[in-house]
Amino acid sequence: MIGRILGVLAMILCLILVYFLVWPVPIEPVAWSAPPDPGYTGKFERNERLKDLEFLPLGGLHGPEAIALDREGRIYATTHEGFIVRLKADGTSPEKWVDTKGRPLGVRFDSAGNLIVADGVRGLLSISPNAEVIVLATSADGVPLGFTDDVDVAADGKIYFSDASTKFKPSECGGTMEASLLDIMEHGGRGRLLVYDPSTRKATALLTGLNFANGVAVSHDQTYVLVNETESYRVIRYWIAGPKKGTSEPLIENLPGFPDNISRGLDGRFWVAIISPRNKLVDSLCDKPFLRKVIQRMPKWARPKAAAYGHIVAVDGNGQVIASLQDPNTRYPQNTSVTETKDYLYIGSLVAPEIARLPKAAAGLQ
Repeated sequence: MIGRILGVLAMILCLILVYFLVWPVPIEPVAWSAPPDPGYTGKFERNERLKDLEFLPLGGLHGPEAIALDREGRIYATTHEGFIVRLKADGTSPEKWVDTKGRPLGVRFDSAGNLIVADGVRGLLSISPNAEVIVLATSADGVPLGFTDDVDVAADGKIYFSDASTKFKPSECGGTMEASLLDIMEHGGRGRLLVYDPSTRKATALLTGLNFANGVAVSHDQTYVLVNETESYRVIRYWIAGPKKGTSEPLIENLPGFPDNISRGLDGRFWVAIISPRNKLVDSLCDKPFLRKVIQRMPKWARPKAAAYGHIVAVDGNGQVIASLQDPNTRYPQNTSVTETKDYLYIGSLVAPEIARLPKAAAGLQ
């Protein structure tokens, strides 16, 4: 009897071992070398400069990935539920302005007052002031958009946007977070920086092979575009004018966390939202593709997760850090974007049920 029980246990252990070694998973991990984690020291030394946040409720919705303000000062936020919520200029009276029937992520107004939307499910959209939704692009260079993520509009009307991953699509992976975690574990260079030209109504690729192409921002002088390469902890500059046109280089590297969106601020600043600190396990497995597959076979609760930590960073056009605002107490976790006005920083989040607003004077920015 004991021998039979031991035999059954041995068989079960064998099946478990086989499962962890050979069970198919959706990722094909690529070995890479992660830069040393600088941690929260030096220019990223821990602080509480985000402690004076104000909160603007979204009327029962959550996940305000990105925020934009129109000419009247009204506030628009994309939400996890697929709605774009509009609030009055004072931050009150949230209303469900438009349902994109997808997952709207990055947003930016063009010169005609249309809200340009990077929708992770539906592609690149334009929403008119009277709430009419038009699909601008669902592919670029013949390749379908897999995970349209962030967007910015240049002075000449061209729309620069990111396709975070052509392989892991939110519509097929259970959502944007699930798709991004798969892409992080694979690190297969599936991201693209794209441009949509309204005159031709076509989208084309400027950069490919990016490891989760995320936030996008056109420079103040309109000579380059910045794109966050989330999985590589850096921001890439792509030149669209001048002698370096068509070339790229890092603007800033080795950030202490995963950069999400980036936006053009005031006084020459660019704001980078750090959604989560770096994960020691993820970094230690960067050159171990087989073990990353093993981890992917584990239950979801046992896999690496984004840690809750509030953090936004301002850099200049030379990649120098000029402000690092943090909230170790995570009153507003998983920061995804920053929109700067004369008086406030509006901060987005992947999970929060409200928009955070920080008076710039309280943060020492005025």
